[in-house]
Amino acid sequence: MTRRARSMAPAYIILVIASFLSVFPLYYMAVGATNTSMDVTSGRLIPGTHLVENFKSLISNQNLGVAMWNSLRNSTVITLLTLLICSIAGYGFEIYHDRRKDKLMSILLLAMMIPFVALMVPLFRMFSGWNMINSWIALVLPAISTPFMIMLFRQSARSFPHDIIEAARLEGLSEIRIFFQMFIPVMKSTYGAAMTVTFMNAWNNYMWPRIVLQSNDSITMPMLVANLKSGYVVDYGMLMLGVLICTLPTAIIFLCLQKSFANGITGAVK
Repeated sequence: MTRRARSMAPAYIILVIASFLSVFPLYYMAVGATNTSMDVTSGRLIPGTHLVENFKSLISNQNLGVAMWNSLRNSTVITLLTLLICSIAGYGFEIYHDRRKDKLMSILLLAMMIPFVALMVPLFRMFSGWNMINSWIALVLPAISTPFMIMLFRQSARSFPHDIIEAARLEGLSEIRIFFQMFIPVMKSTYGAAMTVTFMNAWNNYMWPRIVLQSNDSITMPMLVANLKSGYVVDYGMLMLGVLICTLPTAIIFLCLQKSFANGITGAVK
């Protein structure tokens, strides 16, 4: 073993341990989905043969198809609207820059310090006054524009070449065509990062949907998983399977967009 290899050995050992600690909860969840409740509580770490039984118990106790459809629909619509609205806002804050917009942006950044829990009561009273409780609009509206996403697109717009905008204006392109035909294709990495974060937040959101969606037909996957723990006796095998199914969509999205996520967060322009 060379001197360089010996010097790097502690770093590799630490990385292996950190990787194991990161992956082990996912492995334990996947293994638990194949075992009985007694096996899960006893800490069994090898796959079992109870996966089909757990799935049958899950679909017999909960409306899995409706929950998956509701979560997928809500997350997709929220993600698309957030990308459109926040990217237009971030683009406008940077490209049409002035002091008044800087002050408004400062107010938005201060809003990031307010936890959503502090806003739930006024939001509920507002939507209740509009008779929108248990409506899809009440779920979507508070989520489609966030200060963090506006700040992310504004910071990315700073790296967008302004010479391209001036040249496009000289060619007679409208501001809308410049945004959709030039800004969006160049900022694909930023959109990938924003899509990953927004979809994961929308999919995993539990508290606000639980408050405003009060019918069984509006149940989402996080609400379904919470229902699996509400009985006197918890079937941990079925619970692990529900958590695994709830985790898969966000894991797939992140794995497909991880390169764009890394480039978008670091501000890279492709």
